[in-house]
Amino acid sequence: MSKNEKQKIINIAVIAHVDAGKSTLVDAFLAQSGVFRENEAMTDCVMDSNDLERERGITIYSKNCSVMHGEYKINIVDTPGHADFSSEVERIIKTVDTVILLVDSSEGPMPQTRFVLQKSLEQGLNPILLINKIDKKDARIKEVVDEVYELFMELDANDAQLDFPILYGIARQGIVVRDPSEVTDLEVGEGESKVKKSAAGQNGLNIMPLFDTIIQHVEAYPDRREEPLQFQISALGYDDYIGRLGIGRVDRGTIHTAEQVAVTKEDGSVVMRKINQAFVYRGLKRVAVDEADCGDIVVVSGISDITIGETICDAQHPDPLPMIHIEDPTLSMNFMVNKSPFAGQVGKFVTSRHIKERLEKELEVNVGLLVEPLDTTDGFKVSGRGELHLSILIENMRREGYELAVSKPEVIMHRDEKGHKVEPVEEVVIEVPDEYSGTVISELNLRKGMMKSMSGRDGRSRLEYIVPTRSLLGYRSQFINETRGEGTMVRRFAGYEEYKGEIPKRANGVIIAQEEGTTSGYALNNISERATMFVDPGVKVYEGMIVGMNSRSEDMVVNPCKAKKVSNMRAAGSDESIKLSPPRVFSLEEALEFIADDELVEVTPGDIRLRKKLLKELDRRRSGR
Repeated sequence: MSKNEKQKIINIAVIAHVDAGKSTLVDAFLAQSGVFRENEAMTDCVMDSNDLERERGITIYSKNCSVMHGEYKINIVDTPGHADFSSEVERIIKTVDTVILLVDSSEGPMPQTRFVLQKSLEQGLNPILLINKIDKKDARIKEVVDEVYELFMELDANDAQLDFPILYGIARQGIVVRDPSEVTDLEVGEGESKVKKSAAGQNGLNIMPLFDTIIQHVEAYPDRREEPLQFQISALGYDDYIGRLGIGRVDRGTIHTAEQVAVTKEDGSVVMRKINQAFVYRGLKRVAVDEADCGDIVVVSGISDITIGETICDAQHPDPLPMIHIEDPTLSMNFMVNKSPFAGQVGKFVTSRHIKERLEKELEVNVGLLVEPLDTTDGFKVSGRGELHLSILIENMRREGYELAVSKPEVIMHRDEKGHKVEPVEEVVIEVPDEYSGTVISELNLRKGMMKSMSGRDGRSRLEYIVPTRSLLGYRSQFINETRGEGTMVRRFAGYEEYKGEIPKRANGVIIAQEEGTTSGYALNNISERATMFVDPGVKVYEGMIVGMNSRSEDMVVNPCKAKKVSNMRAAGSDESIKLSPPRVFSLEEALEFIADDELVEVTPGDIRLRKKLLKELDRRRSGR
């Protein structure tokens, strides 16, 4: 390619519901485009580089990579599928030329699918549909395609958008075909597949039909290099060595290293800044370049106060693009200094200054977050898009050595134009075996949910509800128990509706430790007759720590450290070995769901404990708790 000839660039985003195979499809793109050397080991879901992403099997942070196909450079954005990270998805859509809509051949379109597709259609993009996992035993390919057509029509897609190409694939084996019958000769299937899982394709089949469809379906970005620079920031990054990074697509012009530019702010003001370095993506690597052309996804350093939605322009021609609106937080919780008797025993960062610095660092890249100081000097009110959004932050802090106490999540209320109180509601899609559907319907009705539709097939019921976000706090654990782990529940933010009134709270009281000490099997055996325990024998506890759940509605103070009195008399049958049921162990999300308004979750690098806000029983009585 001659120096004056512009490189052909196409930017694509892979959008889908959680666990539909986005990251696996990106693996296949990378494996079949020569990004990896022959002797280089390739891990599954290579784009999910964060430890939490690997453990949970979800994409949390959107990331970029690029592949070459012939003379085309294809920038690929792997987007989060979970609704709590919708602010990430929304902005990414603005930087791409088309989206690959990935839909599971059995599940069909899910709530998050609807959300990301809606954002794509609003941007005027013409999607490509890829029905994934066509080797599933319960695949219903034809019905799912019909459901996607219906979804496009519901979302007011125009004629060009409705005329979308349809492909079929098995992303984990690196296969995409134009007709499902092309894979009938493969010995594929769920479970013990006879074909080795590989992103590099099988039996002469690969993902080339998808590459070809992208190039036929999308025109390369037009050559606008002669126009003045216009480059909107759609994502932020942070590098310990070079500081804050701005990421986005260059809409027009060319960006250069060490260039003086104008940055247009949200309030309409214009400030002059200097770009330090510019980077583009080659494969998975971020590579420094002297200049980057329009159409490419570029990372710039050197502008310490750059933020989402601001436009970097030619110094002589400041011409901003419309600001990107980031959706408001729906949920808040208090992050406070850990003041329990066990504070500081494990964590390295325990003061309010440490917590403040860590939250400020998070704000550098996590624009869906809002941090405000509390009236007291030892905590902060942190607001985000949902439980998962906030719990991921807490989990990351815990792993980095922070200790903190966290309050129960609270929904953020608003007032409408008439001054009426409104609250966030969520669209919930539930699939359960038919025998549990009555229990779930009854519970959601109690929680002020409104059923939208109910259908069923193969012994399973599919329920669609609109439910207040408040009602769903603490429901997931109960849902898993009521459906014996066989139900699935997915949710997404749907908007604001009129305040629904009082909602039933946790029915059970808790068991509270009376004193500091080490739990004994003898004491726990006596207590467990009327409670579900959260601790094993030999665990250190303190006064005010929650050690179990009462079978009744009131709280109960007990001594879990009480030992059996020692005497030289033995009673037949009473000294047999004690058999205790395994304690209930909470994950961070389950702990946040479980606690009541007068309780806290104590988060340390080693433990997650539940406690009362007021540790002493006398203080709780005086306050009426």
